[in-house]
Amino acid sequence: MKRVYLDNAACTPLDARVFEVMKPYFVEEYGNPATIHSYGAAPREGMEKGREQVAALINSQPEYVFFTSNGSEANNMAIKGVALANQARGKHIIVSEIEHFSVLQAVKSMEKLGFSSSQLKVGTDGIIKIEELENLIKDDTVLVSIMLANHEIGTIQPLAEVAAVLKKVNVLRLMRKLQPVYLHTDAVVAAGVIPIDVEALGVDLLTLASTSFYGPKGVAALYIKNGVRINPLIDGGIQEGGRRAGLENVPGIVGMGKAAELAKEEMEERNKKMLPLRDLLIELVLKNIPQVRLNGDAKKRLPGNVNVSVEFIEGESILMWLDDVGIAASSGSACTSKALKASHVLLSIGVPQEVCHGSMLFSLGKDITKEDIEYTAAEFTKVVKKLREMSPLFKKT
Repeated sequence: MKRVYLDNAACTPLDARVFEVMKPYFVEEYGNPATIHSYGAAPREGMEKGREQVAALINSQPEYVFFTSNGSEANNMAIKGVALANQARGKHIIVSEIEHFSVLQAVKSMEKLGFSSSQLKVGTDGIIKIEELENLIKDDTVLVSIMLANHEIGTIQPLAEVAAVLKKVNVLRLMRKLQPVYLHTDAVVAAGVIPIDVEALGVDLLTLASTSFYGPKGVAALYIKNGVRINPLIDGGIQEGGRRAGLENVPGIVGMGKAAELAKEEMEERNKKMLPLRDLLIELVLKNIPQVRLNGDAKKRLPGNVNVSVEFIEGESILMWLDDVGIAASSGSACTSKALKASHVLLSIGVPQEVCHGSMLFSLGKDITKEDIEYTAAEFTKVVKKLREMSPLFKKT
């Protein structure tokens, strides 16, 4: 049976070249990088090389990159760390309504500690309404968190424009001796996929994760601009410059570094291959399946993202049928699809609740082929037809 993996938004496969550089750090170079004896030297060097490679991917200085266990931890570190470190100056946070749950839930946790929050709306294309941002900023606002690209619908946000708004606001706040508003972006699904320059974007904090660009699981990073006031989430040792206590995942960091290096080198080539195949899948689905809609902006989206909603059937049913023919996809983000609730992202862009349940996310990877896309489109069309024949809702139309 043919197998096609189209769930790269949840996790990309580990690149064999990445695994090769990781191997020695599992068995041979096993020392603690914090030690001063010779056993710690190679792990320390490998870890710092990984930091340099990750920093190069986002055009940062290595000393501003701090490793964590995953993207959710890094997002929590950014939200809670900045909020707690600056609470004497303000207790208001702004996020977009389509953020990943690790951001939204972190903000909810801060609300229990007396913080308040506001949500920036998005249009039907999934792009933030940037003209409303300035109106949401208050004197006690300390942080704005807007994702670079969405984990479900793939829309890419005008983050540099957000930074420009905050730069203007912060000039005025400085004159009034108010706390500057920091800007955080969750770039987990964007890093290693599209070009990122933290200087050009104007962000103060940025989250990225290894699993989005063919690196190992269990390792991610948070970029923290020099001068940002932030508290650590985990107390203990002085690892990661005192930002994140605990022995680092050395093999994972080495692997993330190599994956970042490869992503930077091969990004243009990968996207040149994926973009036309993404557009082909969209074309075939919209052409062959009636009553289906593309979610998110048609062009301002990640090169491997295809998110569609099919009326009158459940996404979980589609997933199971596709799995039977060797196709792996998703009915929502990996962190929320098991909850069987309508996607807050799709609801925010105006998709009716009953249609949200028929959403499908096909996320392409670097090794996808035209044959894979044509096979997926054909099988998806067959599955939808079969399920609609069994759907009492479809029969009423």
